[in-house]
Amino acid sequence: MITIYKDASANAIFIEDANGVQFLNSLQTTVENGYCNIHDLARNIQLVSNAAFDVFQDENGQSYGNNSTEVCNALNAVFQSTGTPTANAPNITSNLTIALVQGETLNYELTALYGVAYEWDLSNVNGVANVEGNVRKLVGGSSLTAGTYNIPVKAINYNGEDSEIIVLTVSEPPFANTKSISFEFQDWAGGNASLLSSTLGRASNGAGASDAWSVGLWFKGSTSTNNGQTIFYYGDSDTANGGFMYLRYRGGNNDTLRFRYGSNNNYLQWDSAANTLPAGTWKHVVLTYDGGSTGSGSGSVSSYYGRFNVFIDGVNVSNAGTWTNNNYGYSAGIDPDNFRIGRFSSGNYMQNLCKVDELCIWDSDQTNNISDIYNSGTPFDLSTLTTAPKHWWRMGDGDTYPYLEDSGTEGNCVLEIYNMTAANIVNDVP
Repeated sequence: MITIYKDASANAIFIEDANGVQFLNSLQTTVENGYCNIHDLARNIQLVSNAAFDVFQDENGQSYGNNSTEVCNALNAVFQSTGTPTANAPNITSNLTIALVQGETLNYELTALYGVAYEWDLSNVNGVANVEGNVRKLVGGSSLTAGTYNIPVKAINYNGEDSEIIVLTVSEPPFANTKSISFEFQDWAGGNASLLSSTLGRASNGAGASDAWSVGLWFKGSTSTNNGQTIFYYGDSDTANGGFMYLRYRGGNNDTLRFRYGSNNNYLQWDSAANTLPAGTWKHVVLTYDGGSTGSGSGSVSSYYGRFNVFIDGVNVSNAGTWTNNNYGYSAGIDPDNFRIGRFSSGNYMQNLCKVDELCIWDSDQTNNISDIYNSGTPFDLSTLTTAPKHWWRMGDGDTYPYLEDSGTEGNCVLEIYNMTAANIVNDVP
């Protein structure tokens, strides 16, 4: 059997017989001695000779007629306006621009007037390929990163060719906050503290703006009455003598927040007013440090306190809490030994499904940008800020257990979660 039909989008004839499959243009059927012949006018060759009328069928297996004359007329009607042997070169008619969102799959088909053959250069678009049996169609591309890709293509026939560039634009997906990390007793996340040395660490007493930093996160407290639930910890492994900073949730002390900077022997400490972090409620917390000195003269303690600001839901609550100290603050360095979420140097875990989302760190004092960072209580793409965070963990979005990717401008500190399962990445967000 010989299957013949017209591909309208390619404006070409599709023929399948014992010799294989081909796209053709400029065909004519004639009848001689009761048999059908098909002539390729463009190449001036005989494609089919002395074929009985009943061997021809369309793509649905239906006959083109009941005798040679009917088949000849029916086929010539199909062949009509599919190219000419001398005049018309190909003309690509499909859209020359394609837009994808990163992760989407390409589904594109090239169309051309008078096209017979097609050539693609797919060397710079990994994962993009032609569909088997249809060289005009492209699929794939879900692994492409955001950017612009030029894809050269040609439509060819016996009269010439049309060469074009298809511009594929892959954009980043729109921001969506759908995940957070849920912590139970002994659950925690940790990363390479040395990668944050230039951000949160310092060599000695604060030297000024070069030692400044800001830390932001969303937090949802639980029903646990434990007062030692560490939300965030960075610093020395020797907590008695070495410097560190932590944020701690004190569920048994009227749901308050505690911040400490220094060592267990020498420190500055702030405790919030009651019900600052009510259980079951998402709260946005930002802590800033201007980089100045933090100890250890008795007459300068108030100025040491003033180096820091605490913001809850965009509001500065530093003066609403209580500042205290031990040995008039801390004047030494902060070493990059430990960086942990949900755990102190040892112990003091978050409990009863406390949750953390959108953790971010700047290497500068962001006090003047709190309104933009808080964004009226709606999490958003922090990379769009005038000063984007140096480190930013989405806490589930775009992550694959057990790793939490760093989406900040530095982007080099991946967190690993411990004593958890993939089920600790939950659909509970601010």
